[in-house]
Amino acid sequence: VQLQASGGGLVQAGDSLRLSCAASGRTFSNYVMGWFRQTPGKEREVVGKVNWGSSFAYSADSVKGRFTVSADSAKNTVYLQMNNLKPEDTAVYYCAALSSYASLRPTYWGQGTLVTVSS
Repeated sequence: VQLQASGGGLVQAGDSLRLSCAASGRTFSNYVMGWFRQTPGKEREVVGKVNWGSSFAYSADSVKGRFTVSADSAKNTVYLQMNNLKPEDTAVYYCAALSSYASLRPTYWGQGTLVTVSS
């Protein structure tokens, strides 16, 4: 499974940004997809998870109501829609493939994309 994340950039507080993660490989549809983020000196934390049918989506409490994870099976792409961004959302964001919804450690990681939110 290969994952290619894109869409990061520099935005101002209150702005919106959408990250994309293109998945490829023979078995990527067997995995639950997730978004994680990491800031210097901190552990990588989960932001949200979604299955390929988008029938089951999860957002972390820290971003609930502002971030939405979705998956487009036709495009083999997972999205992270981020609204009302705050400076504390500044991080490197990673997409990942997990073996199950309850899994805490992804099986595959994409490369990170940097999101910087200025105040």
